[in-house]
Amino acid sequence: MRIAHVAPLFESVPPQLYGGTERIISYLTEALVELGHEVTLFAAGDAKTSATLVPGRERALRLDPHPLKSEIAAHLAMLHDVRARADEFDVIHFHLSHFQHFPFFEDMPERTVTTPHGRLDYADLAPTYARFPKFPMISISQSQKTGLPDANWLATIHHGIPPQLYTLDSEVSATGTYLAFLGRLSRDKRPDRAIEIARRTGLKLKLAAKIGDGDRAYFDEVIEPLIDGDQIEYIGEIPEHSKNEFLGNAAGLLFPIDWPEPFGLAVIEAMACGTPVMAWSCGAMPEVVDHGVTGILVESMEDAIATMPELLSLDRRRVRTTFEERFSASRMARDYVAAYRQLLDLPAETTSRTSDRNLLGAIH
Repeated sequence: MRIAHVAPLFESVPPQLYGGTERIISYLTEALVELGHEVTLFAAGDAKTSATLVPGRERALRLDPHPLKSEIAAHLAMLHDVRARADEFDVIHFHLSHFQHFPFFEDMPERTVTTPHGRLDYADLAPTYARFPKFPMISISQSQKTGLPDANWLATIHHGIPPQLYTLDSEVSATGTYLAFLGRLSRDKRPDRAIEIARRTGLKLKLAAKIGDGDRAYFDEVIEPLIDGDQIEYIGEIPEHSKNEFLGNAAGLLFPIDWPEPFGLAVIEAMACGTPVMAWSCGAMPEVVDHGVTGILVESMEDAIATMPELLSLDRRRVRTTFEERFSASRMARDYVAAYRQLLDLPAETTSRTSDRNLLGAIH
């Protein structure tokens, strides 16, 4: 199958630092190439990929030092290039936010699929989608769909990551280790809750997180005064190669969110290390965390404090095994291939890539 993936230009694919969307795009495109598909990636020019790369701009926007950049112009130029080459692909898979690609492909929605990676309850999204109701969508959780219930949902496909990127240290325990917080230091992610949990349980907490431009005031006013450098330690935004050690040496990951999280990539990254997760039971967390197996779902601070011993007693080998069964990149890629086949009205399975091409040729 000839598949184009269109990535946002904000981060490289995969990202050098924070960037869950671009990381998933990387894992998915690599897994699709491994399955034998012809994959073209439209992304920033600093991407590292086994697919055929078509640069949308020379560098990802966030790490480009140029003082004057236009995010809108960069994405419009890339979409123009994708549209000019649309006939080269059987499926064009968009990962862009807020439907900005819809007007370019209004005459061929049936050959596209869109995976939104963020929340869908923005006030303008539903009336905008209503103008383009034929565009097929794939959600990253059942919970995510509640923000746009009337969309043309093709499938729900949970994220996956390559198991070989993370290793299990089954000997890690609560003794001499720490609780971890990984992600963004934003109000929605509630690092203040993580700090309170650590203080009330007497455990050390390490915060490895990005401070976005919109989160700076919250960090300065609310979070920074709570960081003592001893029990509560802020270690900054960490690169991908540091995650295994950071998560693997943690007694547990705290994911105390206060918003409808559409998935939560850090949760399965922790599971890949055998590290159990304590998460607030909202958004996609009940879909991702197997309560009592890979983590603990809580409703309140009192729940979190009371169930900390249970979290720390979970079997790390079982956490890792459950991750392998549910959240591998190869499983994610196979699920997307099944969705592409459904989109193109192909049989669920074919015997070879040659038969795929013959079927696709008959369609066009």
